[in-house]
Amino acid sequence: MTFETLFEPPARAACRPHIRATVACVIQRQGRILMVEEDRGGPVTLYNQPAGHIEAGEGPIAAVHREVREETAWEVTLDGYLGLYVFELHGLTFHSHGFIATPARFLDTPLDDDIHAVHWLVPDEIRALAANGRMRSPRVLPRVEDALAEQAFPLGVIREG
Repeated sequence: MTFETLFEPPARAACRPHIRATVACVIQRQGRILMVEEDRGGPVTLYNQPAGHIEAGEGPIAAVHREVREETAWEVTLDGYLGLYVFELHGLTFHSHGFIATPARFLDTPLDDDIHAVHWLVPDEIRALAANGRMRSPRVLPRVEDALAEQAFPLGVIREG
């Protein structure tokens, strides 16, 4: 691929699939994992790790810190990179960067409007919610299981800037 082909004319670029780049963070403390309960307008709330879209001009590491603050009011210390989770949901393709972290400081700031509550759950509670179809995406539980199995890479595998 040449430099010129990186910037294709709009007509040709429009034919390409749109991939949504996201981040998610498994935050652990004393055997519990921080989960957000989200009101997505359905009959029941759904559970997720703190997660969201990478914004323009932002890399995955900056995005995960921002999303964790906005959704949980916690600052965290990132401990590793779980990897890239690729999945399709509702006809959309997602590339989701998974991280593991430990809480550093509670900020006591307002949460995003769609966050119903924040919970510290033990893994079996998360598995039970998943079994009942209460996860926001099909990759929530696999990220938890990967984090519990300590299947993470050093943060240096991500090169930003």
